Amino acid sequence: MKNWEFTKIKDNKIRIDKWLTEVMGLVEGGYIYSSLFKYPEKGPKRYELILSMYPQENFHTLSHVDVYMEDVPGSTVQSAQFLAEQGINVLNSVSLNGISETTIIWNIMCELNFAGEGEIIKERFAKRKAENDPSVSLIKYISIKPANIGRIFRREEAEGQIKDEIRHGSPTTFHSGTFDLNVEYGDILNDVNDTEVMITVDPYSWLVSVVFFKQDTKLIRVNVNIPDCPGSINTALKPLAMEKINIISIFSKIMISYQAMSLEIVADMKNSGMTIDQLRDMLDKYLSEQNGIFKIVDISSLG
Repeated sequence: MKNWEFTKIKDNKIRIDKWLTEVMGLVEGGYIYSSLFKYPEKGPKRYELILSMYPQENFHTLSHVDVYMEDVPGSTVQSAQFLAEQGINVLNSVSLNGISETTIIWNIMCELNFAGEGEIIKERFAKRKAENDPSVSLIKYISIKPANIGRIFRREEAEGQIKDEIRHGSPTTFHSGTFDLNVEYGDILNDVNDTEVMITVDPYSWLVSVVFFKQDTKLIRVNVNIPDCPGSINTALKPLAMEKINIISIFSKIMISYQAMSLEIVADMKNSGMTIDQLRDMLDKYLSEQNGIFKIVDISSLG
């Protein structure tokens, strides 16, 4: 599933499309909690805005609960009853049928009373199952893990890049499908209007990341059709690396199984020294020399 998109800031507001609001569980008039980070000079990122439906101070007690239950009437009610008895505060959740199984999986973001309570709840469930308690007869298994959302507020990321939180915003009302930057960040993000940003959603944690790129970034979108075979993605990307074009995101999708697939690339070409027309000519020549059907569909600027 593609979980990102690029959009332009208009009137210093970020429009959040319907598919994003549905993933977040965001409704008109609801609150959005936010934090703004700044990145160092190295790399294409300038700022990152994290949006969530719950306040930062609650992150340490947020947990992921996955309930596996029988696909029969009453199983969801029984599961909800068990969670209620444990004092679990369900926030956002989604249920789905397990593939090739007679099982329903209920994925829940919840708030526990204290960190570490999950292990106690799992022990209570195991005890009831061992005693064949009818109150959990339709529940197969319960997994409870810390959400670890606080990881996004650490100064050092996995790749060693340091980011600093420069402001933790007050709750902002979601109005007319937009998040207004002026309310909490107008004094900082005062030069981002009409610029392109990348919006990424984490559907498991119901978080949205908005990345603001540095002003000298030259974002482009490249769409190519390539063979559906091992090595074709590497072949298509190789000339970009040779020209010092930094890939920001990539999305591949099968068109005809074992025959053709589409590849969408968003990249920063500020260090390449090429124009888009030169890049198109170079790629067109390069791809025409490869084995199989490699074809440029479109190359365009996101600036």
